[in-house]
Amino acid sequence: MKRVVVTGVGAISPLGHDWLTVEARLRERRNAVQIVAEWADYEGLNTQVGVPAAPFELPADRYNRKSMRSMGRVALMATRASELALEDAGLAGDPLVKSGQMGISYGSSSGTPRAIGDFGRMMAVKSTEGINATTYIKMMAHTAAVNIGVFLGLTGRIITTTSACTSGSQGIGYAFEAIQAGKQIAMLAGGAEELDATQAAVFDTLFATSVKYNATPELTPRPFDAARDGLVLGEGACTLVLEEYEHARARGARIYAELLGFGTNSDGRHVTHPEADTMAQAIRLALQDAGLSARDIAYVNAHGTATDQGDVAESQATHQVFGSDVAISSLKSYMGHTLGACGALEAWMSIEMMRSGWFAPTLNLGQVDTRCAELDYLTGAGRDLQTEFVMSNNFAFGGINTSLIFKRV
Repeated sequence: MKRVVVTGVGAISPLGHDWLTVEARLRERRNAVQIVAEWADYEGLNTQVGVPAAPFELPADRYNRKSMRSMGRVALMATRASELALEDAGLAGDPLVKSGQMGISYGSSSGTPRAIGDFGRMMAVKSTEGINATTYIKMMAHTAAVNIGVFLGLTGRIITTTSACTSGSQGIGYAFEAIQAGKQIAMLAGGAEELDATQAAVFDTLFATSVKYNATPELTPRPFDAARDGLVLGEGACTLVLEEYEHARARGARIYAELLGFGTNSDGRHVTHPEADTMAQAIRLALQDAGLSARDIAYVNAHGTATDQGDVAESQATHQVFGSDVAISSLKSYMGHTLGACGALEAWMSIEMMRSGWFAPTLNLGQVDTRCAELDYLTGAGRDLQTEFVMSNNFAFGGINTSLIFKRV
């Protein structure tokens, strides 16, 4: 099996788009949650807080009406993040990109909600007014992956991972497996999501959104906390360049980390009620894949959504595998739940924290819910910790579970 390393990163996040900016925000212990004023216009929508991506620029020489005509916001963020990742890896303009030996493994929960709404309006008023040649391309679930490929001219395989909250982590995992197996030399891997009232309504109808802190957005979300009341939605995109180790080494590439293990499975019981036992099994699958034992992992980046059942099940699953001593925190307390992007954004930030030797605490965690398992929950100023391995876990609707393990290089 081929070894796989991370040689480039491109990101658009609520906390900033480069590690220096993101790390500064994490060290300030200040989240990016804000009141979304326009959501007040929707009757019946209870949550009023969200986390938009920080402003980002698009080079006018490449992003114009023609190149963006098939892109909604989710595809636009994914494409820009992928372009930045190639530049970071030193592969922009490299023959490898268009050789067929570089592919894409990428996902989002859905396409652009506004385009989906155009078709919904067609059904309601029995008219195709507003529907054009690119409406479906913006709407389709694999819009991010396809637009990345067309914009950058990639001709390798495309793996589309539309699996809600594990879209980004499955994107990374399946890219890892493609390179391991020798099917591709490199892959653009990750996920994206745009913030929209319809996405908020999905969770609102399940009573899974934060509503008690609508007037005090800095106090939510509260992963694992006894006073948590639900998730806060965010948006963004993150692309990792995964590359076969010997190829990266031969060209003198900078290596962020080695991807050692990937585990994924499904609960097979309920669409929205998580199962601790199968979550734990996904974690064990990643450890087995990496050839590691539980004691090798010093830090786990939690999915940590701040939902009632999710936090309890995840903490119990983590305890099943690691016991009480593993350090754990949730980055969603800073940037909300970015859905299809979270697996990639959180993997990237976990790698960077491992490289810096400092791990961010969970914000707003004052008192751990007594139903959550006993773990080493990071609070306060975070933790200075030198470790060779980190794990990043994500869990999604449909009972889809993922676990990724990275090694410091």
